[in-house]
Amino acid sequence: MGTIKTIALTAAAAAVLTSSSAFAGCGINGNANVSILGNDFPALHAVFSAAEECAGDGVAVTKNHNKDYKDLMVPALTANPAEYTALTVSNATLVTLMNDDLVRPLDELVAKYGSSLNKSQLVTVDGKVMAVAFMANAQHLFYRSDILSKVNMSVDELQTYEQVLTAAKRIRDAGLMEYPVALNTKAGWNLGEEFVNMYLGTGADMFKPGTAEVAINNAHGVATLEMLKQLVSYSHPDFLTFDSNATQALWEGDKLALATMWGSRTKGVLDDEGSTEEVVMNTDFAAAPSFNGSSIPASSLWWDGFVISKNVSDADAEASFMAMMNGISPEMVQANNDATVWLIDGYKPSKAASGVNATAMNGAAPYPMMPFMGALHGAAGSELSEFLQGTESAEQALSDMEAAYNAAATEKGYL
Repeated sequence: MGTIKTIALTAAAAAVLTSSSAFAGCGINGNANVSILGNDFPALHAVFSAAEECAGDGVAVTKNHNKDYKDLMVPALTANPAEYTALTVSNATLVTLMNDDLVRPLDELVAKYGSSLNKSQLVTVDGKVMAVAFMANAQHLFYRSDILSKVNMSVDELQTYEQVLTAAKRIRDAGLMEYPVALNTKAGWNLGEEFVNMYLGTGADMFKPGTAEVAINNAHGVATLEMLKQLVSYSHPDFLTFDSNATQALWEGDKLALATMWGSRTKGVLDDEGSTEEVVMNTDFAAAPSFNGSSIPASSLWWDGFVISKNVSDADAEASFMAMMNGISPEMVQANNDATVWLIDGYKPSKAASGVNATAMNGAAPYPMMPFMGALHGAAGSELSEFLQGTESAEQALSDMEAAYNAAATEKGYL
């Protein structure tokens, strides 16, 4: 099997980190091209817009927010020169890029321009800084307090997914909503993430210790699938199309009472755009629930950060690092405090961060960062749809998933 790299980000994912000094101005000298690729949600919009402030005087800054960035990043950075000079990454995507040797060590750039960074923001791999983390994220529970009160329930009764199912049944039986629940269950990456989150909630290992041999075809895997199936039974029949944009739109459209969504979506559902005062005023957040007798939140902790492409000139790499440092400045945080859980000086936790913080404090596990985790995530995303639609058993779905993983892991040399 392949070598497992040691990846360290020291600090609790939802901790508020401090830094020694603010980064003032861009200071890019000479002509340079900065091109940034990343996901599409408000916190990253703020970061990229602040990075764009470095444009001018021969410096060009372009950006691409794309919800399918994970599919674009490898071919885009494999090109020489790379199509993008900088990229925002997370636990999982950094491993993918490093497996193909597509990003460069940042130690020299950090030493030269990273005086405002706390050591806890430096994501190190085999002793080299490969990414700079700037925000924490996790999926957690969104709930409508007004609708819960109509069925005589409170957030204290939403500690487990079994209790969430009870609330969903009461809401449906009361005729308040036919489909009160949503998760990000779009077939593919999103569905794979829901499987990973729920399985982590069992506390069981996903691989045989010290190996790339998968270990999900067991009672923990069955319990995971059965809970997912029960939850989507209270979702709209189109649940296999639900990504974050879809679930946020449903929430803002007064179509949901209970949802598992990313903490980075809280600002979007609390602003005054695309929703109503009734929805906004009654939207609240809680930790991701546990299930099946476990006390561990069925979620995974994530960090988001930035990397610099290997296949670009040193001048463009340096300019890109400086632009991204401007993108994650304390001034940007001050203007966008509630957009996410920032790991940047000056951040003040707010209601918008409460779900991520509670999920972390309750002991949620970090998303696994083994090189072969992507193969398992992909297998889950592609093999679970038929089970959720009721056309095959949990046991068959897990067997299919195991076979798909084994094939992918063997092809990549992990098995």
